Amino acid sequence: MKPLATEKAIMLIESQNVLTFETERNMSKPNLRKEIEDLFEVKIEKIRIMNKGNKKIAYVKLKKKFPAIDVATKLGLI
Repeated sequence: MKPLATEKAIMLIESQNVLTFETERNMSKPNLRKEIEDLFEVKIEKIRIMNKGNKKIAYVKLKKKFPAIDVATKLGLI
């Protein structure tokens, strides 16, 4: 799992409190939820998955109490 720092991903962080990750094809939503919540000490509201070719892109919407911009700053995306 690695965070994406595209222009669209940065806009989603600022406007919708959503982090974007590229994950392994076999990663399930429950496993992804647990890994992100444990790693960044946040709570997730919703996860959307997009399969694109050989990649799996996860859009992770955090609960309002946990700003995505704080996590992105820790990761060095912003």
